[in-house]
This record gives sequence, structure tokens and C-alpha cells, in this order.
Amino acid sequence: MSASSTTPAKISKKLILYTIVEQLPRLYAITDREKYGRDFLKTLERVLQKGVKLIQLREKTLPDGELYRLALKVRELTKRYGALLLINERLDVALAVGADGVHLPERSLPPSVVKRVAPKLLVGFSAHDLESALYAEREGADFITLSPIFKTSSHPQAKPLGTAKLMEVCSRVSVPVYALGGVSWNRIKTCYKAGAYGISGITIFIT
Repeated sequence: MSASSTTPAKISKKLILYTIVEQLPRLYAITDREKYGRDFLKTLERVLQKGVKLIQLREKTLPDGELYRLALKVRELTKRYGALLLINERLDVALAVGADGVHLPERSLPPSVVKRVAPKLLVGFSAHDLESALYAEREGADFITLSPIFKTSSHPQAKPLGTAKLMEVCSRVSVPVYALGGVSWNRIKTCYKAGAYGISGITIFIT
């Protein structure tokens, strides 16, 4: 394509994508109160002390008030460590606590809706195959998690996608892809070789 045929809209989209990629950390930790134990905030702080700079507060079973109060504390902690905070699915809570974004499950709101309501928020999306990854990109998600790459105790019934599928998805979308599901420290290099932008998980960051 010649320079003259590149539209301003396409150039703008590329510049926005490059800016997002530059600011996204490579390690993305997801919280789980059961695995984090009784002292949730201390466990989270240990994760942050390891250098993780992107946190998803994913506590779907908490009542609204408790989730809000916990999110306020997590927001304060992530700010102290210079980390980005995303709230799982709850756009209202993300806005209320001044989070950096939301992470949407596959059957949640379309990313375009969140972008329309809160254009400055980062929007992550949980993809489980190529089709949902392409959908997320079309809808304006800033990045996706692809899972499960390997067998995982969190979803033992789910069939692993494997690194071949990870490679395919990474080659077909332009947004950053985080490998999620059964990723251990000795598998990180394999995921990066397959094209993953980053690594996401729960257990990997607390063991």
C-alpha cells in the first residue's frame, strides 16, 4: 500500500495501538481470594513486589459493596507500586475507584460499548479461540487473553488450546495477546516464541 493510499483513520488507529502496546506491561496477574489466602492484600503486595505491573481484580462472588471497598484498597496499593488496575467486567466499579480499565469475559458487554461510555479506559477481553479473538479486535479491545493454553487447575474440564493455536491467534490479530492458563515459569519462553505479547495468570505469580 502506498503512503498516499493510507487514510488518516488507519494511521490514527495504528498510532493508538502503538501507544497502548508501549504502556502495557508484559506480566498480567489475576486475583483469586481462595488462592491468595486470608491476607489478600499482603499476597497482592508480594505479587507487586515481584515487578508485576498489571493487575486484574477478579472477585465475581463478592457483593457490590464489598467489591467496591476492596477495589479502593487495591487501587491504592497498585498506585503505590506504579501498576495498572483493571476490574473484571464491572465498568461501574472501575469508574468509581478510578481504575485504569476493565477486563471483559467472552459473554460480557461488547468492548465497543465500554469504549463509547469510557473511551480512556483500557479494555481487555477473554478470548478462547480465534473467532472470539478476531471479534475482540473488531470491537476495539486493547488486548486479549487467550486461554487455556495448557491444562489448568482453575478450569480442569477445559481442553488446552496449545501453543500452535496461540501462534495462529497471535499471527491473525494485531492487538497484544496474553497467554493464560497453566502457564508456569518454565513455559514462558515457549509462549513468547509462539508470539504472545505477555503472560497472564493467578498461580504463577504467587508461587
